[in-house]
Amino acid sequence: MSGMVPVTSLGERLGALRLCEPGAVEQMQHSLSSHGQLTPLVVFDAGTGLEMIDGFKRVRAARTLGWKELHAVALDVGLVEAKLALGVLHERSGLTELEQAWVIRSLHREDRIPQAEIARRMGRDKSWVCRRLLLVEALDPAVEAQVRLGLLAARTAVTLAALPRDNQPAASAVVIQRGLTLRQTEVFVAEILDHPNEAANAEWIAQRLDRPTSRRRVGGPPAREARPPR
Repeated sequence: MSGMVPVTSLGERLGALRLCEPGAVEQMQHSLSSHGQLTPLVVFDAGTGLEMIDGFKRVRAARTLGWKELHAVALDVGLVEAKLALGVLHERSGLTELEQAWVIRSLHREDRIPQAEIARRMGRDKSWVCRRLLLVEALDPAVEAQVRLGLLAARTAVTLAALPRDNQPAASAVVIQRGLTLRQTEVFVAEILDHPNEAANAEWIAQRLDRPTSRRRVGGPPAREARPPR
């Protein structure tokens, strides 16, 4: 079934499983203003009203522009099937690893679906599902919030998830303040993990926030920094 739906009536329950950075919404506003709606939303009837599966940026951009309606296609699915449909609908562009992890955590923790069943229904190995569940549950909530706010890239957050939880918020602050690239973040995390003295690492990470943004010598590699004791 398809047709026009009021944007004010659409729920965003599944929005927590997707990344939607402010800059992307602004780009969508420009696209809607210039070209109109090119693709329909995908929604489902949750029993209490229509909930979105795909089209969160379009809806948020449309609301900002004052649009009243958007074209939508309704799928005859329940909540679990709607979550599973996220991956199918984005098969070409692909969900980020963190978005995949959010979907799996929601299916496993909220809907009580065993990991093996999630793997079967997603067409994946159980180990693939297990790795993503471990990833998201190892990530500090404060770092996860920074990703949702667009302060931290999803791949960078995945790298930081390898650290002890107590070190993650301070390490993410270094990444954001110093503008580290993904590769630089990987090196930074590897340095911390190479010296697993968590208390000393916390102090060393905090010191990084007070140092100049650039530690690069002219014509040479970045200057080495003193490491915390083992």
